[in-house]
Amino acid sequence: MSVVEEKNTNTVARWSLGGVFLEALANRNYTRMAATLGPTVHFRAMLPPGPMDLDGPEAVADAFRSWFGGADDFELVDATVGEVGGRLHLSWRLRVRPAPFGIGDGWHVIEQQAYADATETIELWICCAPASRPSPSANTDQSQRGPLLGKGGRMPKDYVGLA
Repeated sequence: MSVVEEKNTNTVARWSLGGVFLEALANRNYTRMAATLGPTVHFRAMLPPGPMDLDGPEAVADAFRSWFGGADDFELVDATVGEVGGRLHLSWRLRVRPAPFGIGDGWHVIEQQAYADATETIELWICCAPASRPSPSANTDQSQRGPLLGKGGRMPKDYVGLA
């Protein structure tokens, strides 16, 4: 096997592992999410309430559960898997109601960027943009608004996709 082939194989494996992580997030399957993380994962996050520093896959999955597990409505709006500087890059945008951290009961859009070392499992760093309310002019009836993806801003309710 050539060096190029070996490099491409490793890249594909990392990208697919990132996809599994994002699918677990989209389905709020925190057990599956923990399974994608390395046993010695050290998780650093910069969030609106302040920095977070955790160790271990269960602690990381529990953090995501605390942020999004209690949301009455939860939609993965967009997600990507890529590579930056030899590290796996994951990004996702969520629409949740109510928002975590006690910032409001209405719909909020949350965008997070994560960088990870990934071989067989993921070692993760994350940065979160402040949650924002979608523009009321985009749709005046927020309670009836569907996912933001797709033609006319709509996708089927059961759609889970990675952009």
